[in-house]
Amino acid sequence: MSEKFSDEPTRLAETIVPLFASQAEEFVPVSSPDGGRVNLTTGADAQDDCAVFRLAGSQDLVVGSDYVRGPKFRLYEMGHLDEYDLGYFLVAANLSDIAAMGAKPIGLLSVVRYPADMDDALFGFVMKGIRDACAAFGCLNVGGDIGGAERLILSASALGVCRAGGALLRSGAKPGDIVCLTAPTGPAGAAMAYLRGDTPDLVIDSLLPSLLANWKRPVARIDEGVALGASGMVTSCQDTSDGLKATLLSIAELSGVGIAVEQRAIPVPKAVAAVAAHVGVEPLSLVMGDSVDFELVFTVPARQVDDLAESLDFHRIGVVTEEREVVLIGGGGTRTALPGKAWRHQADGKA
Repeated sequence: MSEKFSDEPTRLAETIVPLFASQAEEFVPVSSPDGGRVNLTTGADAQDDCAVFRLAGSQDLVVGSDYVRGPKFRLYEMGHLDEYDLGYFLVAANLSDIAAMGAKPIGLLSVVRYPADMDDALFGFVMKGIRDACAAFGCLNVGGDIGGAERLILSASALGVCRAGGALLRSGAKPGDIVCLTAPTGPAGAAMAYLRGDTPDLVIDSLLPSLLANWKRPVARIDEGVALGASGMVTSCQDTSDGLKATLLSIAELSGVGIAVEQRAIPVPKAVAAVAAHVGVEPLSLVMGDSVDFELVFTVPARQVDDLAESLDFHRIGVVTEEREVVLIGGGGTRTALPGKAWRHQADGKA
């Protein structure tokens, strides 16, 4: 099949509009118990410069933006991710931030800038990844921007709503609160650690699809975030997009508290442990390090944590302390710094 290279208006008409058609009809109104309601009146299919939401009732609008590395992802360069995966990842990264605020997503604005050598089919592949991820998370891509650039550039802004004053912040943890985690972390980091090496292993090769799933089909914890926000029990919350260690350090710093993490309480997936043994590192360094897993870390008063556990599954991994240090409590009560490398956004860094 011959390659086709269309201009921006043609790609808008022939790719964007068919993929994101009839949005005002597809949008499921978001309602709250106090009478609040959100409707989409103008979506991407209208081809206007902006989408339009009609908001009624007392609620807060939550907005976040995130850029992803696109073709500069190391795993993309190695051939383990494709353009569809990049589009999917863009959506999950942005909606994870909305979930961490306890908000219900109502729309996504995507920016897709592409190089001159990206044909229409490959461009459509990126957009299908965005569309399918939005569908998976119950959110519409209501607009944004497309156009040329020196390479593929992916960015987005996510919109969500929550009850007025109900957004979950990183800064509310109190001494005595229980620190909780929605699901195990480490698979994304383990995939990277294994594939960076040059020594293959048949057992780990068989586990690789499950490890790569956190890159190819990451899950934004939308339902969990909405449930946490609606519970009225959560004092702080943040996603683990920069790794579990970085998340714990951030909550502690912004809340002005410390956190004691129980080593025995940290879940370690078997595949992550297998990679750790293969590459010669401690399993917790992968679990706690810069693994992009999009789980949620949150804190709950000790008296309420059992009540929350009746409606939501999660792991209790530690406790908030008055002493302002974040430590790992090991066997015999030993106290050490958290293992792993906390992610830091640097110009020369590459995921």
